[in-house]
Amino acid sequence: MESGEHRWKEVNLSALFKKQLEPELERETGERRRGRDIMVSVDHGPQSKHAFDWAIVHLCRMADTLHLVHVVPNSDDEVLFGATQALMERLAIEAYEVAMVQTVARIIEGDIGKAICREAARIKPAALVLGTRGRGIIKSVLQGSVSQYCFNHCSCPVVIVPPKEAGDLSVI
Repeated sequence: MESGEHRWKEVNLSALFKKQLEPELERETGERRRGRDIMVSVDHGPQSKHAFDWAIVHLCRMADTLHLVHVVPNSDDEVLFGATQALMERLAIEAYEVAMVQTVARIIEGDIGKAICREAARIKPAALVLGTRGRGIIKSVLQGSVSQYCFNHCSCPVVIVPPKEAGDLSVI
């Protein structure tokens, strides 16, 4: 599909879950019952999985909707689409099992940082969660960093999760 500046494809995850109100959710009131939109940028790397894990453990709560976004240079690549769809299905099942959140997934074509920020502007999430390779400030400035770009250009709160190797370093 096309929407103004970029092309995208929805990943159908509805067949994985039955839409039903969980008994625990019936006890919730107000905002906790309505839930929030949490956006996580994912790819096939370990830093992305670490950021996803951090988001479902530390940020997501019942009734939230988790928006998984993966940016590709060409959305017509069926092999990449199939691999990404399988990844998003696994992550959606894990998110439901761990945090009882529903998941929406979208594969977007375009420049990574710009596409993530456009999608964040469309969704208006409570937070955007990104992983980082932990290259350090010099390499990030010279080579560019998607997480740095999103931090500077997205209008929503951005959580940058450091790599596992960073140990107990705080989340930016």
